[in-house]
Amino acid sequence: MKVELVQLAGRDGDTAYNLARTLQAIANSAPDTQLLVFPETHLTGFPTAENIAELAEPLDGPSIQAVQRAAGERGVAVVLGIAEADTGQFYNTTLLITPQGIALRYRKTHLWASDRGVFSPGDRYATCEWNGLRIGLLICYDIEFPESARALAQLGAELLVVTNGNMDPYGPVHRTAIMARAMENQAYAVMVNRVGEGDGGLTFAGGSAVVDPFGTLLCEAGRDECRQILELDLDRLQAARGDYRYLDERRMRLPGELIEHADGRRELLIP
Repeated sequence: MKVELVQLAGRDGDTAYNLARTLQAIANSAPDTQLLVFPETHLTGFPTAENIAELAEPLDGPSIQAVQRAAGERGVAVVLGIAEADTGQFYNTTLLITPQGIALRYRKTHLWASDRGVFSPGDRYATCEWNGLRIGLLICYDIEFPESARALAQLGAELLVVTNGNMDPYGPVHRTAIMARAMENQAYAVMVNRVGEGDGGLTFAGGSAVVDPFGTLLCEAGRDECRQILELDLDRLQAARGDYRYLDERRMRLPGELIEHADGRRELLIP
């Protein structure tokens, strides 16, 4: 599977600008790319308590519809984040959008300090199967909690995709965490971070990365805008799990209600 990591400098509160750059990146993707990954809340930027009601969109809103059309026309899947509005609540949400539509929605469960008072936390983890690979989504601070990635592994995830909005001085934290989460769960991990300046004087750390199921760092971006393309060797999943499987040998399972959907999605509700 060929994946493009699209590391961009977004603009907080400027959906039109962020959407235009998203559509441009999709249109300019390599001919054989199958999956493009963008940063956390890339479409809207990070909202505040004062502008969240104006900025957030439902998932059938114009921005997501535009991305769906672009993904369908290009024949690629896209992972990206948005500030989601749903029946009076707001969520930090990441979507997996395939040429057929929204395949997976994940609402950030571990809210960072600046998320609190703006977003409500999600109440579940979820995976789906796409192109023969089971994919799970996480967002930024989630990867600092081993249970988040383990929940996805418990749901069968073979690829962990993390949309990130990590800022200085915490870049090294996520570099370490993403390698550990991949190794612990013997899964590929793809993390795409934002770069540049954000509101409130933040400087985003970049460092988008791909890690294989052995925990080996396969590529790592710097601090500037870039596009990195890497082909995942899916045979390494079986190689990593050949001699032992952590999931099979663990002595504790995470609690929560398991829901199996007819379309192949699996969800683990947070108790």
